[in-house]
Amino acid sequence: MIDVNVMIANNIQAELKKENKKQIDLAEVIGVSKQTMSKIMNGSRTINAIELHKISEYLHVSMDTLMKMPEKLIDTNVVHAFMGRVKTPAARRGIEIADELSDMLLFHSKVYENGKRMEKPWEDNG
Repeated sequence: MIDVNVMIANNIQAELKKENKKQIDLAEVIGVSKQTMSKIMNGSRTINAIELHKISEYLHVSMDTLMKMPEKLIDTNVVHAFMGRVKTPAARRGIEIADELSDMLLFHSKVYENGKRMEKPWEDNG
């Protein structure tokens, strides 16, 4: 599964490089702090449509160019990266079990968080 935020950030970075422009200047143009720009560029913050439009204008490219999928997808799954270096079947199975356990923990923590949110009283703001 590809992280759309990272994909867009990579496309922006490539266009910045082509134009010989800096992230700090881009941050100023779209009206965000350099810390926020850093989060955008590492994929931890989603870019909204208005920001994406401003970025596309600054870089003289279409928004589609900034949102295009890479021709070759890069596998960013850490478990897959480790599997290529593991020699024994027992070690491979250990990594598979650890991966399954981490998926279960993440799933159950989300279920717990959602349950806690549902316990809170409903507020009607209409």
